[in-house]
Amino acid sequence: MAFTKKPLAAVAATALAATLAACGGGSGDDDKGSSGGPAEKGGDAIFLVGVRNVEHWDPQRMYIGRDLNNSGRLFYRSWVAFPASNDPTEGTTPVPDLATDTGTTTDGGLSWSFTVRDGVKWEDGKDITCEDFKYGASRNFATDVIIGGPANYLFTYLDVPTGADDLPEYKGPYSKVGQDLFDKAVTCEGQTITYRFKKPWPDFPQSMASLRYMDPYREDLDKGDANNYVIISNGPYKLDGDWKKGTGGKFVRNENWDSSTDEIRKAYPDTWDFREGDTDEAIYEQLLADSGDAQYAVTERRLPPALFSRKDEAGDRYTKVESPYVDYVLPNFNSEVFKDANCREALKLATDRAAWIKAGGGENYFKAADSIINPAVPGYQPNPSFADIPAEGDTDAAAAALEQCSAPKPVKIKFTYSGGTPTSDKQASALKAGWDKAGFETELDPLEDTYYSVIQKPDADFDVTWGGWGADWPSAGTVIPPLFDSRINLTGDSNGNDYGNYKGGPEVNQMIDDAYAEPDVDAAADKWTAVDAKLGEDVAYIPLEITLFNFLHGGKVTGYANNISVNGYADLAVVGVEK
Repeated sequence: MAFTKKPLAAVAATALAATLAACGGGSGDDDKGSSGGPAEKGGDAIFLVGVRNVEHWDPQRMYIGRDLNNSGRLFYRSWVAFPASNDPTEGTTPVPDLATDTGTTTDGGLSWSFTVRDGVKWEDGKDITCEDFKYGASRNFATDVIIGGPANYLFTYLDVPTGADDLPEYKGPYSKVGQDLFDKAVTCEGQTITYRFKKPWPDFPQSMASLRYMDPYREDLDKGDANNYVIISNGPYKLDGDWKKGTGGKFVRNENWDSSTDEIRKAYPDTWDFREGDTDEAIYEQLLADSGDAQYAVTERRLPPALFSRKDEAGDRYTKVESPYVDYVLPNFNSEVFKDANCREALKLATDRAAWIKAGGGENYFKAADSIINPAVPGYQPNPSFADIPAEGDTDAAAAALEQCSAPKPVKIKFTYSGGTPTSDKQASALKAGWDKAGFETELDPLEDTYYSVIQKPDADFDVTWGGWGADWPSAGTVIPPLFDSRINLTGDSNGNDYGNYKGGPEVNQMIDDAYAEPDVDAAADKWTAVDAKLGEDVAYIPLEITLFNFLHGGKVTGYANNISVNGYADLAVVGVEK
């Protein structure tokens, strides 16, 4: 199973903090971690990326937790950020980053203003300006170029009218169609920007601390899609040369970063060498041996189940964290098979969650899920469409539903999933076995390199696909709309994060709008629960499990801590290595 999950943010801060404390995953002290002693300046650190390559370094396109975490700690900054702390309150409260404060609102979140602090520069020495922030925000609206990011939030909130296609009438800075509409919603006065929203957005600072879509961007250096792996740094490190997909790249110190303007990033190592290409097994054989370069390495790949029995060899270099992510599968509503509700019902009933979990390592790696919403998200309730199905599935009921399916028999389906590891292939095979037992004929289609960029194509050739998601901040409103609101996801060029191309129609759209409009937190949570129940009835998704993190790091890594404010990964803001 791929470990490039979608992002967390502040969700389940208390639960994560408790898990970290119990397992020695880090402390609230910026300079000390679970092992290796205090971090010091100097040395060369390594980040082992593995076979799941970085898909985007473009901040407006980035939407994978690992990459959001790493880029925000090493080379990208925004108005605000989360501090390096595992305290459940402090670690999830935004602090000023490129801004002079955490933002000002005088109307309950209907508008927000931020001012660029003095002395912050790009890697080439140019000052970061208000206009850079405005331009960065504008790029989200170019849905034919900037594909894959969390633009849905701006589409939902920013005071830009929508057209007949349910998308904003502003089409981004490349075409400049509707530019005047955007210019009314986002204005610069000197170094102060003001964002104006259609409805109050009190947690806007949290969204910017969690994600990168509101980061500043250089208009003079923007080449659209050609900039996907171009990094224009304003943080402590810059890319030395080019990023090479499948190989990686090396980050060196950015001489135009001023530590006095940055209260978050300690930037201890002299360099960070990001390495793509090794399998999880190869990575962990190196980390368990703790020899050579591996002594200076951290990773976001999980300890493979086949090596789990050796974890005690690592001593306090081993960390276990309950993640905020839920894995799930989705029927493709563009598939001729799954346009039929009976076929979707059969798939749901035939899904063997227990076999998936066992193939992935069992209870040391997963907890069964009964909703796409993580239980730590406020207002979570088990989805009634899944709560009563045995973890092993119900083959007889699935077979009966499949008999009512209009597709030719046997019902042939293609399962596209994030492959490339023995574990992910075993898990896919476990699902295939359950589906085939009920009468499906399943073809396995592993994607071993780029994943999300493939399944985000509306015409992608699959019947079922895999996804993983964690709330962007503590609200079901950062789970359901980003995944299932067709109005903000489905375009001619992309399905956004609605990988199954689900269209709930007027009923679901109205339910989502009602939940957004509810000012009372508890009442809003109930309304999101109702939307989730409707998604279950439609079989818009099938939940699998909640992922548990199992990490090792090298013995010469110092100040190791997991960043619970982002997603439980190693917090590169405070990690160092011995010289």
